[in-house]
Amino acid sequence: MKNILYLGNKLSTHGNTPTGIEVLGPLLESEGYSLRYASSKKSKVARLFEMIVATYRFGRKSDLVLIDTYSTLNFWYAFLCSRLCVWFGVKYITILHGGNLPHRLRKSPGLCRKLFGNAFLSVAPSPYLFKIFADEGFKVAYIPNPIDVSDFPYTRRFQLRPKLLWVRSLARIYNPMMALEVLKLVQEKYPDAELCMVGPDKNKILPKLRQFASFHRLNVKFTGRLSKREWALLSEDYDIFLNTSKVDNAPFSLLEATSLGLFILSNNVGGIPHIFTDQKTALLTTPGNAKAMATAVLQLLENKELQGVLQAGRSSLLEQYQWQQIRKKWLQVIDELR
Repeated sequence: MKNILYLGNKLSTHGNTPTGIEVLGPLLESEGYSLRYASSKKSKVARLFEMIVATYRFGRKSDLVLIDTYSTLNFWYAFLCSRLCVWFGVKYITILHGGNLPHRLRKSPGLCRKLFGNAFLSVAPSPYLFKIFADEGFKVAYIPNPIDVSDFPYTRRFQLRPKLLWVRSLARIYNPMMALEVLKLVQEKYPDAELCMVGPDKNKILPKLRQFASFHRLNVKFTGRLSKREWALLSEDYDIFLNTSKVDNAPFSLLEATSLGLFILSNNVGGIPHIFTDQKTALLTTPGNAKAMATAVLQLLENKELQGVLQAGRSSLLEQYQWQQIRKKWLQVIDELR
């Protein structure tokens, strides 16, 4: 089996953060598989149209269709293309993204039964989604998101500074305002504390963030979207990585930050506690509680022993997410199709 059609949001060229299709696809190509992709169209309507056309034109010529599956509008991309796969008798795998998929299961049980029930397999990148989908009776496998550590070289932090980094799209679901609230509290003790926020303005909330930062005289920088290489280089000047998401699954950015040697502070939501262990590989705090996260920042800055523990847990954590480990699971899944 060699030919794979991969459907997902291939949008990094438009300023969006690279997603699964742009990470897993090239890795499968490196294993000798021939892949076609859809879609890189910026317009949501054009993207859906291209995915449907690609499924119609190439679905029957493909041995397998991979479908990146999300919980909101992009859910419909996956659903409609899966209907064509069923019609053509083509096997497809849904790759589960987004910590809000459990809500979609509750909101649209009939549609989910058609989408996931007819899939050859659903792949969950976190134990969190694996358990939820398994409990619903769907055929599901746990395969973590891969990370190429060579793209995110390690820098050891010997003397921690109150320099905070945040990397996601500026979207409400990722709660960027909370990062500013954390900085405001940290600055009360460390006036030189600073925050850099990397990511495109997805929900047009940047003006509100700038207004808040200006009013409270916060030392914050907004870079817009950066390439992987650009933000990896930028990270060398920062020490602590904040994740303020309201829901989450298995975000690439946290694993990338871990590879870079940044200390991870995150809301304890979704799949995060299935990846990171509080006080061992990260500091996990009460969701939406800026005061709790700010307190964790201060604790980390002032506790050398804790810094050592978190650094020591980094290597064993990252080993699980390297392609050399994950490739075996993907090749086994694909072999089952033969």
